[in-house]
Parts: sequence; C-alpha cells; structure tokens
Amino acid sequence: MTVMDAEQTRIQALAPRLANQIAAGEVVERPASVLKELLENSLDAGANELEIELEAGGIKLLKVRDNGRGIDEDDLPLALARHATSKIYTLDDLEGVATLGFRGEALASISSVARLELVTSVEDSGKGWRVVAEGRDMTPRVSPAPHPRGTSVIVRDLFFNTPARRKFLRTERTEYGHLEGLFRRLALSRPDVAFTLKHNSKVVHRLRPAVDQASQEQRLKQLMPSGFIDSALYLDMEATGLRLWGWVGLPNQARAQADQQYFFVNGRSIRDRLVAHAIRQAYQDVLFHGRHPVFVLHLELDPHVVDVNVHPTKHEVRFRDGRLVHDFLFRSLHRALADTRAGQESNAANSGVAGGGVAADGALGAEAENQVSSRASGAGPDGYAMTSSVQPQDQSPRQQVGMNWSVPQAQRSQSSQRSQSSQSSQYSPHSQYSHSGQGVKETLGFYQHLSEGAKHPEDTTVSSQNMVPHNRPSHMPDDQSGMPPLGYALAQLHGVYILAQNAQGLVVVDMHAAHERITYERMKQAYAEPPLVSQPLLVPQHLAVSEEETEAVQQAGEVLSDLGLTLEVMGPRSLVIRGLPVLLQGAEGESLVFHVLEELKRFGTTHGLRAHVHEILATMACHGSVRANRRLSMDEMNALLRDMEATERSGQCNHGRPTWFQLDMSQLDKMFLRGQ
Repeated sequence: MTVMDAEQTRIQALAPRLANQIAAGEVVERPASVLKELLENSLDAGANELEIELEAGGIKLLKVRDNGRGIDEDDLPLALARHATSKIYTLDDLEGVATLGFRGEALASISSVARLELVTSVEDSGKGWRVVAEGRDMTPRVSPAPHPRGTSVIVRDLFFNTPARRKFLRTERTEYGHLEGLFRRLALSRPDVAFTLKHNSKVVHRLRPAVDQASQEQRLKQLMPSGFIDSALYLDMEATGLRLWGWVGLPNQARAQADQQYFFVNGRSIRDRLVAHAIRQAYQDVLFHGRHPVFVLHLELDPHVVDVNVHPTKHEVRFRDGRLVHDFLFRSLHRALADTRAGQESNAANSGVAGGGVAADGALGAEAENQVSSRASGAGPDGYAMTSSVQPQDQSPRQQVGMNWSVPQAQRSQSSQRSQSSQSSQYSPHSQYSHSGQGVKETLGFYQHLSEGAKHPEDTTVSSQNMVPHNRPSHMPDDQSGMPPLGYALAQLHGVYILAQNAQGLVVVDMHAAHERITYERMKQAYAEPPLVSQPLLVPQHLAVSEEETEAVQQAGEVLSDLGLTLEVMGPRSLVIRGLPVLLQGAEGESLVFHVLEELKRFGTTHGLRAHVHEILATMACHGSVRANRRLSMDEMNALLRDMEATERSGQCNHGRPTWFQLDMSQLDKMFLRGQ
C-alpha cells in the first residue's frame, strides 16, 4: 500500500458542502423536488397566499414567495444549516409530527447544488434580511433587504456545480409537467390557501382560497379532469377518531392510468399500499377490468397514531393501527358507492350538487358496520382481512325467488289509477313495486320467462293486450314532479336497449347489463344468509368434463352447495347438474356450470374460492341474466327501471360497464340546433 493509498483510507470529516451535496441526492432529484420542499416550508409557516415563479421548467429560476410568519434575524444563520429546524425539539415531537417538514435539511441541500437566496421579514414595516451560503464551508452571509412580512426563496441554476446531476434532467416541458403535477397536489391538499403559478412570466393558475364546499368544487374544476366534479360523490364520514372527506369519482370517470388519484393524510400527499388496497377493494364491484378510479380524499387523524418518518421523501406513512384505518376507508367508500343507484346521478347534476353526497356525523353506526359481510373475505396487504358484501337495507330474511318481471293485474290497475291522478308527493322506488311482505309474492315474481325467451326468441312476441299505444306509455303521469328518476319506458330498441322518458329528457338502458347488476346484488344478499337456495331440475343435465374439472368439483363441493349449485360426479369425466340457484331460474345450466368450472380451476383451493366468491357470483349472475333480442312488454320494462332505482350500484354492471345514460332536453335541443 502506498503512502497516498494510506492517506485515502483515513477516516475524516467531509466538507459541509460535499456532505450537503450527498444529502441532496435524496432530497433534490429535480426542480419539482425543490418546489415541494419550499412550498411545504411556506405552509408550515402559516402562509395563506403562495406565489410561484418558474423559468425554463424551474431549472433556470424557481421562486416561492409567501405571507407566512417569516424568520427572525437571529435565526437566519441556522436557516441554511443542516439538521436545524423550528418544527421539532424532542423525540416526543417526532412521534407526533403535525407539520409537513421536520428534518431541517432541505434548504442546506438545495443551497449546495444551486444558487439559493432567502429574503424574509417578520415585520409589517417592510424591513427584512437576506441570507446566502457561500464558499466551501457554506458560511451564511446575512445582509439587510426590504421585504413584506413573509419569506421569498429564490433558487437559480439548479445543479450548476454538479454537471453529472444536471445531465439527467429532462426537457423543459417534461420538468414543467412534474412541477405542475406537484403544484396540483399541494393546491388540492390545502384548499384554504391561495396559489398563483407563473411559468416564463405567464400566469398558468390563479387559485382563490376555498373555504366551503362550493368553492372547493370550483378549485376541483380547475385542477381535475373535465367533468370530474359533475360525476363525483362528496363524502364526509367520521368514526373512532378518523375522518374521511373529499370526492370520489363515479365508475364512469375511471381512467386507464392511476394518474388522477390524490390522497392526503393530515394534509400530506401520500402513496400507500394499505390505502390503495382499501380503495381498490371498495371499487372492485363497479370498475371495468384494468381501469382506475379518480378521487380526491382527505384522511384526518391524531398525528400520534401515524408515523411520517418512514420514507426519504415522506411519500409513505405507517399507521399504528393499520387494520382500523383500512377497514374505515373501505367501509366509508363502500357505503358511498353502494348508496348510488341509477337515476341519482342525473338528479344530483340537475340540482347543482356534485354527484350527490354522503355524510355521517359521529360513528358510522350499525348500518355501516353491517355493510360488510365476513362471509366473503379476501386477503389484503400484510394480511389485512378484506370483506365486501353489501347487506340489504331491509335486514329481515327475504324469500329467494326466480326472476320475473310480470306485474300482477291488481298492480297494473293501481298504476293506471295513479297515472290518471295528480302526483304531488315525491316518488319512492318502493311505493309501486314493493319488495317486502305480500309484495314479494306478487311483484317479486321477477322477470317471468325472460331466460326462456332468450333461448326461444321465436316465442317472444308481445301479446296485443300488453301492447301500449305509441302515443303515450301506460304509466306516464301528466305531472312530472312525481316522476321516478329513470322515468317510464317508451320503447325497446333492437331487443337490447330500453328507451325511457324522465323529467330531464331521454334515458337509454342496457337491459342485460342492468339485469346483470340486479341479479348480482340479490345473489350477494342471499349468499350473506347462506346457503343460496337450489332448485332441483326436472331433468338432470349430463356434462362431459375433464378429469381436472371433476377433481375441482369434488374439492369445492361445500362452496358449490352454498352457491346453490348441485353437481354430482358420475365418473372421471362425467358430471350431472341436479340443481341451480332459484335466483337464476331459467338460466342455461350447461353454460353456467362450465364457466363456474373455469373459476374453480383459476382460484384453486377452497380458501381461494371463498376469497373470490363474489367473482364467481358475478359470473353466475351474468349467465343468469336476460339476453339481447328478448322482447319485453311495457310493464316488464318499467319493472326493470324500478328495480334499477332500488338496487345498489345499478349504474354499472358487474364488469364496470355503464347500464344507462341520460340525454337531457338541452343536449337534445343542441343536437337538433333548436333555439339557435
């Protein structure tokens, strides 16, 4: 070993600038990282007005000015020093951090890789001070400078002294995109603060403080994708020391990428596996495969029960009771999404409310607690149990009956009398087609002969006695104030879509998708009170299957029995269907069983089947629903519309596709150039 090598292996203290540059490797990745640290410092200082100026994507100039408390002259030498902060003093403070920043190394790291200047004042007189760090030892130099109350931080020529870091920066457009994304997150996290963003001397965003829900929704319109606020649910729920509030997009706002998801914990933007799993599970029944929900959600809780010091950039947190937080998030969102029914969205939009709202003061209560059934549970991250079966609003036991839409003659006459009389009261979806008591035996003769009609389309001619004159549907009231949300049926289009008229205009319904959701929700409710009732077949059906499928049926016998499927193994390659669920009366048994067998092979063990039982129920509901080219009478179509209004999540089918859409009169007038 040479003398020089020996000297190089000696332990020695690093120069302050070199140490800060090493630390900057974690803190300062690109201009957006600098902006994040500066804005968080301003918010921690109590600022309610922030101005950001950028040049060349923040590489040439990045300036943040606030109206916060400012920094005392005596504290300025420490402002640019490492591990110097006014936000925490003891370990107890670290265990309950209530500020966005707390490590005291951001300004020192930034000043080591850029030309940084800080000007501040704590007085209203305009007297202020400037501080810069210079030289190898980064010695702070303080000088007088006029400045209003607050602080301005000017960062120029990022990475000017570290060419290796500078060459990894992207184009001005790319860096500005990261800056604007960071700006959006901070502006959404603090709606009570005014923000102004300028790039290359041009004002890009000017956001006023938002102190109430209406003004907060105006900010969302400026920052979120077009149409989000018009198809979003506002929720505000609180329980066990946790509060969740914000906006969740309806499934029709889902995107191909998870680029419009904003979640804040005590005002801090985070990306957390536990949170992501809870939200994904809440949406699992209504999202199309591969799509991602859109949301802006705020979680508020005691700072002492969440650890924010687990990630270099503070993007992740660790909850003391992760299971409690996971279940609270899931149940709150599950409740909000389950309470949406077809027709509610159009009513909310026309009333000026963003997609309706869900609010709960105090504990979620028994209703929220009962929304989740422990019968069908899935494994969450780190072993968190997951449940997702909605209980019926009416908790009394319900009779499981086949689907039948024919309306009893007594109710038809009542409906006729109702249409002739004035309707001044608000419509209730349960008033005309009751789902309890005697009404179950009559009106829950749901959907008679639908599946038979799908198998024999030549027999689906609607009799003349059920035909309704084209000039006026049978249930169309003169007074539209009492009209139900989805209105009344007008006609059926190509045996696929139902055309209806409501108070807003025209409603188009995909009858298969709508029936699929109704069937699925009823099967989930029935499965929560096991088992699903099985109806024996008059003529058992024999199936030729593979040995693998035979073995899967033998292993999953108990699960299949709970699902209302009665299958008997007759040989290594032979099965017999002896019974199908009553709720799927008339379904094509062979096709249904083959698809269930595919699910059995996919999920494997009995535990896996129970964890994914809702996917199996969704498959069964799909094959047990009315098919295209099935002609319906007016009463059958209206019965389907009423069921949609009374069924949770009926705006989407089991696969996440929409079941209906609305064209209001203004849209129709625009299409035909009326009034122009």
